[in-house]
Amino acid sequence: MSAGPDGRGGTWEDSGSERMHGSRCHDLRARRAARAGRIGFWRGALFGLAGLTAAVLTPAARAADVREVVSPGGIVAWLVTEPSIPFLSLTVQFKGGAATDPEGRDGLAYMLSGLLDEGAGPYDSQAFRAEMEDNAIGLSFDADRDNLSGSLRTLTETREHAFDLLRLALTAPRFDEEPVERVRQQILTDLTRRETDADYLAARAWFENAFAGHPYARPTRGRIETISGIGVADLERFVEERLARDTMTIGVAGDITPEELAPLLDSTFGALPAHATGVDLEPAVPATGRTIVTPLDNPQSVVVFGHGGIARKDPDYYPAYVANYILGGGGFSSWLTEEVREKRGLAYSVYSYLYDTDFAPLWMGGVATRNDQVAQSLRLIREQIDKMRRGDLEAEDLADAKTYLTGSFPLRLTSNDQIARTLVGMQVYDLGIDYLDTRNAEIEAVTMDDVKRAAARLLAGDLLVSVVGAPQGLDG
Repeated sequence: MSAGPDGRGGTWEDSGSERMHGSRCHDLRARRAARAGRIGFWRGALFGLAGLTAAVLTPAARAADVREVVSPGGIVAWLVTEPSIPFLSLTVQFKGGAATDPEGRDGLAYMLSGLLDEGAGPYDSQAFRAEMEDNAIGLSFDADRDNLSGSLRTLTETREHAFDLLRLALTAPRFDEEPVERVRQQILTDLTRRETDADYLAARAWFENAFAGHPYARPTRGRIETISGIGVADLERFVEERLARDTMTIGVAGDITPEELAPLLDSTFGALPAHATGVDLEPAVPATGRTIVTPLDNPQSVVVFGHGGIARKDPDYYPAYVANYILGGGGFSSWLTEEVREKRGLAYSVYSYLYDTDFAPLWMGGVATRNDQVAQSLRLIREQIDKMRRGDLEAEDLADAKTYLTGSFPLRLTSNDQIARTLVGMQVYDLGIDYLDTRNAEIEAVTMDDVKRAAARLLAGDLLVSVVGAPQGLDG
């Protein structure tokens, strides 16, 4: 799944991590949690049970137990049943995120994601949130460039009510004046703050220049002027046109059987329109080969770099994934960290990653360093990219990467939430219902020749570099 709005993304394989410019967590969710201030006993129990799931579901989330559930009405979900804890998580994803926002309404999907749980059906905003609090139900929504997604968490004893609240949120959102204006002001305040956030500005400038003229150039969170202009009619139109059964993918994990889930799928999602409109975009290739400098009075500069990547469904994806881990995706074990941080102390963090998007797969990276060290850091990064492109790696590099990537995989499946999200990704990318069983074998099967071939493809393009700060020795 794609990463959060305008910051560091990441391959779907890394969707459990938080490695990006800014938190993957929805800003509005965090503000609401602080505003609510009260979490009752049962709500505490809900989150406690979520944590306990790890002990029950690993290794690899009982991989052999993934089942396809088809409701009487034909709605499909993939399910991992775990009855040991009376708790479940559901993830639903709709194709068509912020990149499908209408012209001049940038940020519409993002604003909508903050309003779907702010009142629906007979419940106004306060009543809806009281229903969730009083019944230990967690419901939230988020939007990225390609998708709008929802997450539901509930105890078994309240799951029918939880599914009904999800139904209302998707089919009968109210968009009352008070929550609409409150959420709008929260977004506007956040956007104002981000105008001095170097991480955000560097990523925004990268996408604006890489995809000029394409919807991927638009900021997911929108702009002050576009958010200010979004009206209730825009929100209602997005719901009517985008939230439909033919672009919907569902994953469920926890205390529910296929027989129990099937009728809930129909009652929850059956009233959605059969078909969505306006969700397909033209494929794009990022423009590269230059450096953009955005001046900001700051003692250090933030750098975002990248070019086209390798699609998730490409046969060379796993070799490219391994190659990137060695180059810049492996934290302290990566070549970039070794050369830029460990040997020379130029930066605290330097990294690279595959960014899975639907219409333009990317390979990207970043570094933050003192203004007088930007040119040196970029030179070292380019040297390591060239080294990997030439295939100049050792057998030990490959062995260490395989050991980590296979050993860490079960740790991404330690909660119902993570498993439900993974089940969605498995369907979106056509990985097969046995993916949890076969994924590590795919990594183990990667040979040195595979890595060299994929690295030559992955790293063949010129970089587009976006720098925010006052870098010395760079031409903007």
